[in-house]
Amino acid sequence: MTIPFPAAVFFDHDGTLVDTEPLWARAKTEIAAEFGVTWSEEDTLACLGRPMVETLIRLQDLGIPLSREELLSRLTTDARDIVSRTDVPFLPGIQNLLDELAGEGIPAAIVTNATAEIATMTAGRAPEGLVRAVIGNEDVTEPKPDPQPYVMAAHRLGVDPTECVAVEDSPSGVTSAMAAGMKTVVVPGMQTVDADQGTVHLDHEQLSLEKFRDLFAPRPS
Repeated sequence: MTIPFPAAVFFDHDGTLVDTEPLWARAKTEIAAEFGVTWSEEDTLACLGRPMVETLIRLQDLGIPLSREELLSRLTTDARDIVSRTDVPFLPGIQNLLDELAGEGIPAAIVTNATAEIATMTAGRAPEGLVRAVIGNEDVTEPKPDPQPYVMAAHRLGVDPTECVAVEDSPSGVTSAMAAGMKTVVVPGMQTVDADQGTVHLDHEQLSLEKFRDLFAPRPS
């Protein structure tokens, strides 16, 4: 039996599916202000797409006297509360792609360097049963740019990574997905991804199964 292409589609979360980066930044800013220090735009940009531990270390370096575990718990709680009070729509083009995947029975997963809890909230707004795995920083020992998160997600879905598409918006995420063997679509985000990184660069509105198949599907011999 021929498996339709793609076998699955994997999405980064913040900045790829939804524009939650500003909400995470708000949570970090509010925590920093509580302790009399400043979380700047420079801090935000330096941590985009990077392992969560780098954010925690940066907050500690600013002078916040909490352990990494305490900071992670506080940051996750604050971000969850902000997201729950905020209308965070899918980015343009994403809903249509999710509907196409659901219509053809192609599974999806979310792979993020942030906590899985926030991404799971987004997964619950996708078509029922579409997102079959959410991989967050707490699930892996080696986060992006290591390939482990995407390899783990493919294993959870029981698919071959080389038969899948990943959608990413950061250099570290692109490096991770490419190293896992996935066809990697780069969409615009807050960080610049070099033109030679990823398999192809597209706008969110260009994402579709037809486009993926035109670009990546094996051609009959």
